[in-house]
Amino acid sequence: MKLNVRAFALTAAIICGAGIFLVTWWVILFEGASCERTVLGLVYRGYNMSPLGSLIGLVWGFVDGLIGGAIFAWLYNLLAGSSSK
Repeated sequence: MKLNVRAFALTAAIICGAGIFLVTWWVILFEGASCERTVLGLVYRGYNMSPLGSLIGLVWGFVDGLIGGAIFAWLYNLLAGSSSK
């Protein structure tokens, strides 16, 4: 079975971006907004635990998930195709 690379990449992008957005708002609701640097802030430029940071994280997560999902699906198709021969 082959994966549709575009569909998988888009799905991974939506899940990744939405996940970062929702977790950021979860932390903001229970602990309050802070502009302290986090581990994600070191990886994603401009990200912090704030409403603006959640939007920046959404964009970065979407891009990261898109690229990671495309690479994963492409690699899966490559390896699944070679093992069935």
